[in-house]
Amino acid sequence: MINIKIDSRKVTKGDTFVAIRGFNVDGHSFINKAIENGATRVVVDRDVDCSIEVLKVKDTKQWLTNYISKNYADEVNEMDIYGVTGTNGKTSTAYFTYQMFNLLGKKAAYIGTIGFYLPDGTRTELPNSTPDILDTYELLLTAKEMGAQSVVMELSSHGLAEKRVKGIKFKGGAFTNLTHDHLDFHKTMKRYLNAKMLFLKQLEGPIVINVDDPYSKYWIQKYDKCITLGKCADDYTILNYERIHAGTRLRFKASGIKYELEINLIGLFNVYNFLTSLAIVHLAGYPLDDILKIAKDVYPPPGRCDVYKVGDAEVVIDYAHTPDAMEKILDVFSSDVKGRLICLFGCPGERDRTKRPVMGHMATTRCDYVFVTTDNPAKENVDVIIGDILSGIKADNYEVELDRRKAVSKALKSLEKGDVLLLLGKGHENYQIVGTEKIHYDDTEEVKNYINNMKNANK
Repeated sequence: MINIKIDSRKVTKGDTFVAIRGFNVDGHSFINKAIENGATRVVVDRDVDCSIEVLKVKDTKQWLTNYISKNYADEVNEMDIYGVTGTNGKTSTAYFTYQMFNLLGKKAAYIGTIGFYLPDGTRTELPNSTPDILDTYELLLTAKEMGAQSVVMELSSHGLAEKRVKGIKFKGGAFTNLTHDHLDFHKTMKRYLNAKMLFLKQLEGPIVINVDDPYSKYWIQKYDKCITLGKCADDYTILNYERIHAGTRLRFKASGIKYELEINLIGLFNVYNFLTSLAIVHLAGYPLDDILKIAKDVYPPPGRCDVYKVGDAEVVIDYAHTPDAMEKILDVFSSDVKGRLICLFGCPGERDRTKRPVMGHMATTRCDYVFVTTDNPAKENVDVIIGDILSGIKADNYEVELDRRKAVSKALKSLEKGDVLLLLGKGHENYQIVGTEKIHYDDTEEVKNYINNMKNANK
């Protein structure tokens, strides 16, 4: 693999250690540790006194980006690489595409929010949707070594802006939508959009565009290989959809032909995600009829609209952590709830504060009752986070419980016949970040434990 490291703990004999200045730590402080672990060269951006070869450069992060892309891009680009970008739907769309390729016999890997998946389904957790460039290239090389012919990647705005995928040539991909998020980093929606559209500079094939999203016009104006998808689209047109049991019956049109199928997914947002994946795979050369045959074997990623029966009620676990994502899942379950619609959510610390009151207002306006709690507060004052959420609430149908485990327990115990409880924001995550500590916590685990306890109590 690549004999360069940016984490001194991962250094082995003969490696080059690149000292990068991060937000919280400076890699230059760990040079001695890297040498102890076997580094034979260090790359720095200031004068240092050490016993091994030193390469001083103007910007170590830029040096790493250029070195990795120059020396390893040709090798990873021997695979067919697809990118999916957008605010919401990246994970599901990329994961569906990964599944479809494998089900159709093309060995594929996936890199994104829920981890790194190899063709055989082996999974490794990742720190970011789009990891740093060193990790990204190492993952791609690992995928290639394990026989992957294609890789489907989530492309975050941060990852694109910070050139974490520099040198990668994308054979195709998709834009799902653009909604309020990450303005702590991008400041304005225009800059957020521009960061997403950096994808086009490395795209060589067609991109599937959700034309029902108002930002789609900017992509269509700038790129001549756009394939349209949506209710108003010319290429892949959503005709109708309806919920059936734990899935959806979908009707769509492509190339003038109407198709109907059943999928194991719930909600319009998942119709968009699934059909986008179908379009990517179709454009990759697979006949629609072949794709439709394997549709029944495509399942949602963990933590995305997972539905559990709890007595005579339903509990839904979903990663929704933006106003748009919250609104979409509220739309799905408010339409046919027989009892009360209950929501539990929080907002992450050290992230976009402007979305917090919006989500507080939306939850209490759309739901019968709301539990406001924590969601990875990190180093931000919890009272500030909750205060931001409450500033958007005008009703009194809520309560605050800072301990998320206790909040989930209260919400589960409150369920009555026909109720639907939405546990939002954590999804697949099995931790809470409090201060600088990562503490084990899992919404799914809490729900499953509660269900098991109910069963044992009824024996």
